[in-house]
Amino acid sequence: MPTAALPQLVAILETSPVMYVADSGIWSYPGDEDLKLALADIVGDQRNVAERAAAVLAEREVAPPQTGYPLSYTAWHDLDLVYLLPRLIEGMRRQVAAIDVLVAARPDDATAMELAAEAKATTLGHIDVLEQQASRLRHASSPA
Repeated sequence: MPTAALPQLVAILETSPVMYVADSGIWSYPGDEDLKLALADIVGDQRNVAERAAAVLAEREVAPPQTGYPLSYTAWHDLDLVYLLPRLIEGMRRQVAAIDVLVAARPDDATAMELAAEAKATTLGHIDVLEQQASRLRHASSPA
């Protein structure tokens, strides 16, 4: 039974910039609560898909990938979430592109394709929400 797509999907989701922001505690700083809630929704959805993919891997007796965040993310610790927002959106766009590459390879694994499609759809929806947040924040900070 094919399994190559599932570890890739888990790695794509677990190394996302939004997951890093959540795991590092950056969003615990004072800031825009609506933005924090939007980020929490993203993390919840990504973790849900990644955990389901990892559970399928466990059923297939395949070890999940060992993932880590890129070192470049550590430079974000002293930055405001509003400043990070365009970087998070771009990171999520890269995730969608990586999922597209995964799907284009057309692995013979219906479960992987279903989870990849779900991850892509939810990520695209969350990108829309973050872009709305960015627009709202830009308008709030511009002089009247």
